[in-house]
Amino acid sequence: MKKFLRWLLSLGILLLAVVYRLLTADPSGSAVHVMTEVNSGLTADVIDDQYRTTYEVFLYSFCDSNNDGIGDINGLISRLDYIQDLGFNQIWLMPVMPSDTYHKYDVKDYRAIDPAYGTMDDYDRLIEICHSRGIRVIIDLVLNHTASGHPWFQEAAAYLRGLNGREANVNECPYVDYYHFRKDFQNGYAKLADSDYYYEARFWDGMPDLNLDNGRVRDEIRDIMSFWIGHGTDGFRLDAVTSYYTGDPGRNIEFLRWLKQAGTELKQDCYFVCEAWTSMDEYASYYASGIDSMFDFAFGDSDGAIARTLKGIYTAREYGNTLEREWQMFAGYSDTYINAPFYTNHDMGRGAGYYAGDDGSKTKMALSMNLMTTGNVFVYYGEELGMKGSGKDENKRAPMYWSEDRNAQGMTQGPPYMEDFEMKFPSYEVQKDDPYSIYNYVKEAIRIRNALPVIARGRTWLHQDLTTDQVCVLLKEDGVHAPAAVIMNISDSEQTVDVTNTEFHTLRGILAVNDTPVRFGNNVLTLPPYSTAVLTE
Repeated sequence: MKKFLRWLLSLGILLLAVVYRLLTADPSGSAVHVMTEVNSGLTADVIDDQYRTTYEVFLYSFCDSNNDGIGDINGLISRLDYIQDLGFNQIWLMPVMPSDTYHKYDVKDYRAIDPAYGTMDDYDRLIEICHSRGIRVIIDLVLNHTASGHPWFQEAAAYLRGLNGREANVNECPYVDYYHFRKDFQNGYAKLADSDYYYEARFWDGMPDLNLDNGRVRDEIRDIMSFWIGHGTDGFRLDAVTSYYTGDPGRNIEFLRWLKQAGTELKQDCYFVCEAWTSMDEYASYYASGIDSMFDFAFGDSDGAIARTLKGIYTAREYGNTLEREWQMFAGYSDTYINAPFYTNHDMGRGAGYYAGDDGSKTKMALSMNLMTTGNVFVYYGEELGMKGSGKDENKRAPMYWSEDRNAQGMTQGPPYMEDFEMKFPSYEVQKDDPYSIYNYVKEAIRIRNALPVIARGRTWLHQDLTTDQVCVLLKEDGVHAPAAVIMNISDSEQTVDVTNTEFHTLRGILAVNDTPVRFGNNVLTLPPYSTAVLTE
């Protein structure tokens, strides 16, 4: 009851503040009015290529259609209007295949939908509806390991247990060569109960590692990709690619090269994005495989470049220099790479918890910094609402915050063993009607991104003369669309930028985090704290 009363009081104060702002502000000069006036001239120019704005969805926690407490495909279908209205044009589905765990990163059947999520017919309908709306769908493909309950492993284990001292023979049971079995213990291996064997399982003993050198395993993988592409899937997010061959980046790169070729043979524009949670120097080298995208871990998480800049550890200039440096690094390995920027994901604490005492300004600015980055940008579900969640993994995958009422239509129960904690910012139900909300801010940011294709596709240069420790001025140029300047005040004080001696004299888009508007006159841009402006010629 006390928690409910505190929540009710907080909600009341928030609503009063919103009403007060709306009643006392000069409508013609308010930040929202100016932002709407400037951005209203933008028209979506979405190009059907692999530079997208992608929404990461954990089905389990997203939207429940049948009141069993677990999100599902039909729940996602019911919320496609929400995703499309925000401006997203691609969805990444975390694992959807049958599994005994809530997260489903241990696959028992690569050619089916987990019954908790629905059926293949439901999936086919999702794909059909998404494609009719111009939304692509990629799914998690876990290839480093299977579940210990997968039939391949079960057959291999049963065979090895029945040898009674005989040596294993792959001709008798091909599945023993689908994994790495050995008779002597080695780090990263687990004991196969009731046998003389150990098996490689780098994550835990319920996830036995596949033998990716085995031609039959590669044939299986090709067939699995063919199955999902046949059901309309547009590409794959590849989990844990540095673990394919632990400690051997060269072989990991070789496998990704094979995978990219196999995928392209099945579908010319099959898209791959890889998780390599390691240093920028190392994951940059994976572009030598020809793979489409690597997640840009240097900018995500609580100690990534975005958060470090907003915490004052990096200056705006250092942030811009890092962006420019990584472009040069990635391009050194591939001239077809597509960066995959993100701010947080399902393995990280959510961004709203990064900044003590934040009123939402830094949370909004962080999302702007991500969405203004070149590449295929990814946004984790709920970040557009400023959801919280940290500590154990289950907390980071909390129910999508549709409503403060936990029993409202579509609300899920969340993962087992998730801790009970309060959100910092209101639910979608409240935010959708607040013009100053994080939700509406993100909507405007994506609106700008979708209207100016050079933001996603342009090579990034840092304007060294105009950039300061507080203001980052990024120049975007792709040789096709009009160049643009993305100017961000990453500080808590007003800043001015004189663009007289540049080619950028037209204000095309602005993002303000509070009541103070961005102003532009006589080629001088006045930026309130944590605001963003986009200029073109």
